Amino acid sequence: MRYGEILHVLGGLLMAVAVAMIPAGVLGAGEGMWLGWLVSLLIPGLLGLAFFALTPAKIDLSPREALAIVGLGWLGIVLAGSVPFLLTGTTNSVAWALFESVSGFTTTGATVFAVMEELPASILLWRSLSHWIGGMGIIVLGVAILPLIGVGGAQLFSAETPGMTTDKVQPRIATTARLLWGVYVAMTLMLGAAYLILGMSFFDAVNHAMSALATGGFSTRTASMGYYSPAIQWVTMLAMFLAGVNFTLHYRTFTGHPREMFRNAEWQWYLASVLAVSAVCFVALGVSEGAFSFELGRRASFSVVSVHSTTGFGTADFAAWPLVAQVLLLGLMFLGGMGGSTGGGFKVIRGAVVTQHVLDEIRKVLHPRAVIITRVGGKPIREDLVLKVLAFLAMYMATHAVGTLILAALGHDLVTSLSASLAALSSIGPGLGEVGPAANYGHMGAPALITLSALMLLGRLEFYTLLVLLIPSTWTRTHRTPRPPRIWRRERRRALSRAGRKADPMSSWPSHAQGIPRSRP
Repeated sequence: MRYGEILHVLGGLLMAVAVAMIPAGVLGAGEGMWLGWLVSLLIPGLLGLAFFALTPAKIDLSPREALAIVGLGWLGIVLAGSVPFLLTGTTNSVAWALFESVSGFTTTGATVFAVMEELPASILLWRSLSHWIGGMGIIVLGVAILPLIGVGGAQLFSAETPGMTTDKVQPRIATTARLLWGVYVAMTLMLGAAYLILGMSFFDAVNHAMSALATGGFSTRTASMGYYSPAIQWVTMLAMFLAGVNFTLHYRTFTGHPREMFRNAEWQWYLASVLAVSAVCFVALGVSEGAFSFELGRRASFSVVSVHSTTGFGTADFAAWPLVAQVLLLGLMFLGGMGGSTGGGFKVIRGAVVTQHVLDEIRKVLHPRAVIITRVGGKPIREDLVLKVLAFLAMYMATHAVGTLILAALGHDLVTSLSASLAALSSIGPGLGEVGPAANYGHMGAPALITLSALMLLGRLEFYTLLVLLIPSTWTRTHRTPRPPRIWRRERRRALSRAGRKADPMSSWPSHAQGIPRSRP
């Protein structure tokens, strides 16, 4: 483990976070909080500069070092992001500041603040900026803009990007990162322009555009999107749905290949689940209220898309909906968006693989001698990938169970504990019970907030990136180079003897690996 190279990259990332604070800092200076924002900016900026300047500039990352950078980088970023909440006087609770920062960068959207209109405009902007940066990924942004991460960028990209696989739209991973961020920026600008046309103020349009495309959920209004007109809600619904789609498919669409999206099996599963659950919720609400209307369909569809894409914007309190609708929404909280999107959750592609694998196992019971290969959308899925998906499912469910138990042990009821744990793990934000869309997390104590913060980070980085930091072998070399088989050592002695040189019986490598011609036994 080359710690100098790790610190060098971490320094660059911390300086990038300091630069990202500048717009909010400028706005905060106009509000009279210039000192708090200046110190908040200097802490990560100077620390990052020291790491960057005092460590070697040559970067050649191994997979272990890439995992360490992503894990440590996210921990450093969320800690740096929590400083403005404390130094501007927004809160004096470290647990609140850390929770809000983690919720922002992981695009969860859960908040401890009850009234958004009482928060400083600079803090509201910083919350949305943290969403937008974390949505596509701060490490992916680093790969795109920092030339020093050119070597080893693929490992960093894969370690941070959610989903089963990382699709490369270009051979060079840095080019792929730039193109994906370009699509992300373009969609954000288009959504912001649409909000302005529909009558939203410039400040609200900027904040909500960043929050929606990041599938974050932070709003400048306590009523969230319920504060705005139905037209704005329809546009937001479309934006949330698209943000839950793999951004590689958006790139293909922008480059003249729109059919690839409609032919994609995961996209078909995603669309089908949105339509099916929206229909059931619409019927359940209509029966419950005794009337069906177009406005009722909008409320049902908005909440379904918001939960499925893991955005968390709200126009209605679905915690008060009929029980069948709540259960379906819990299922969507677990499933989440598509792989390669800014959404969280288990991911639609993994759900499709598990479902198809279960159906194949049932077929094998009926036809024991049949050779059945798991396929999704007609494409075969390798057996090792199926096993990885099943292992991830087990880890996801076990972590959710542990989180639920911890929250219940801290005194929260079962519905609140279960939904809050799932909402944090799947990066959604609102849950059920005491943390429904009409409530917040401010009533929870520091132990519960720290637990939920850990769940948000684990869910955003999909467990392994953080868990490997706890394994001692990640940081030290605990194994020796294995001694080669005897036949390799004998071949080496023969080859060296024929070459007229003294054989080295202590060599650890076979003769053909050191450039010496290999003889036939």
